[in-house]
Amino acid sequence: MSATNISLRLLGNDTGARVFLAAIIALTVLVPILNVAVPPDSPFHVPTYAVSLFGKYLCFALLALSVDLIWGFCGILSLGHGAFFAIGGYAIGMYMMREIGPRGVYGHPELPDFMVFLNWTELPWFWLGFDMFWFAAAMVVVAPGLLAFVFGWLAFRSRVSGVYFSIISQAMTYALMLAFFRNDMGFGGNNGLTDFKDILGFNLQANATRITLFVFSGVALIGAFALCRFIVASKMGRVLIAIRDAEARARFVGYRTDMYKLFVFSVSAVLAGIAGALYVPQVGIINPGEFSPLKSIEIVVWVALGGRGTLYGAVLGAISVNALKSYFTALAPEIWLFLLGGLFVLVTVALPRGLVGLRGQLARRRANSGALKPKLAERDPAS
Repeated sequence: MSATNISLRLLGNDTGARVFLAAIIALTVLVPILNVAVPPDSPFHVPTYAVSLFGKYLCFALLALSVDLIWGFCGILSLGHGAFFAIGGYAIGMYMMREIGPRGVYGHPELPDFMVFLNWTELPWFWLGFDMFWFAAAMVVVAPGLLAFVFGWLAFRSRVSGVYFSIISQAMTYALMLAFFRNDMGFGGNNGLTDFKDILGFNLQANATRITLFVFSGVALIGAFALCRFIVASKMGRVLIAIRDAEARARFVGYRTDMYKLFVFSVSAVLAGIAGALYVPQVGIINPGEFSPLKSIEIVVWVALGGRGTLYGAVLGAISVNALKSYFTALAPEIWLFLLGGLFVLVTVALPRGLVGLRGQLARRRANSGALKPKLAERDPAS
C-alpha cells in the first residue's frame, strides 16, 4: 500500500486532522531549531525551559488523545486514566533512580536514597530489572496495559458501563493513590521519585537531552494519532461507534462488545502510560499526586473543551487548557480553578461540540441568517 493510500485511509477528507498533523510536525521541527540556531537575544529564540514546557504539553496532549479514543468513539468515560499515566511515569522513574547508583546523597550503590533513609536493607523484588532501560521501557507498556486489561475484563464482562464504570475507575485510581502514599510500598511515599540525574547516560539538565525528549514527545504524539485514526477508520472503529450509540443493538446482532471495549481500553491505557514515561524525565519528578482523581477529571475536561470524537480536538483542548493554566497560575493562582470551571461551563453551554465545533457552528449560523434575509424581504412592504 502506497503512502498516499495510507494517508487517504487515515485522514480521508478531514481537514482538521490534516491541519493538526501539519501543526504538530511543524512544532516538533521548529522548536529545536529556534532553540539552537536562533541567538538568545532574538525575539524568535525559544529558551530551554520553554522546550521542556512544550514537551510537557505534548505529553498531556497524548494523554488526552488516549481518553478521546475510548470516550469519543466507544462511549467509555474513564475517570481513572491518571492511574495509567502515573504508572508509566513510575516505571521510567524507577529506571532513572537505579541509574543514579552511588551518586546519591547516601552513596549507596544499589538502593535509592529514600530507601536508605527508611533503613531498607535490600532492594524489593519489584525493583529488579529496572537498572536496564529495555526492561523499564517494556514495563511502561506492560504495566498499564495489564492493569487496564484485568480491570476492563472484570468490568466489561459484568456489563458495567456508563456512570457506574466511571465511578469504579475513579475508585481504582484513588485506591492506587492511597497505596503509593505509603512509605512501605517502596515507591518513595509522599515525595515520590525525584532528583533524577540522567537517562541512558545523558544528563537530564543538558540542552540536547531536553530537545531530544521534546522531539520524542512530538513523534510519540504523531504516532499515537496515526494509530488512533487507523483504529477508528477501520471496521473496528465502526463497531466501536455502534457500541457507543447503541451497545445493546450491537450485542444483539452478534458482536462481542465486551471484547471490543476491552481491546480499545487496553490500547488507550498503553498510550497513557507512554505519555507518563515521556512526561517524568521532562519535569523531574513523579509522586502519588498524579493518581489523584482530580487529575483524571481534568483530563476529561481537556477532551470536552477541545471536542470529543475528533482526536485532534482532545489535543487542542489539552494544549490550550494547560497553556492557560501556566499563565493564570502565575498571574492569579488562587482563582485558576474557578476560571477552569467557568470555561468548562461556557463551552458546554455555548459550544457543545467543543472548540473544534466552533467553525461549523458559525457556518450554520451564517447559513441560517442568509436564509432568513429573503423571507424578511418578502414580508417587508417597502421592498
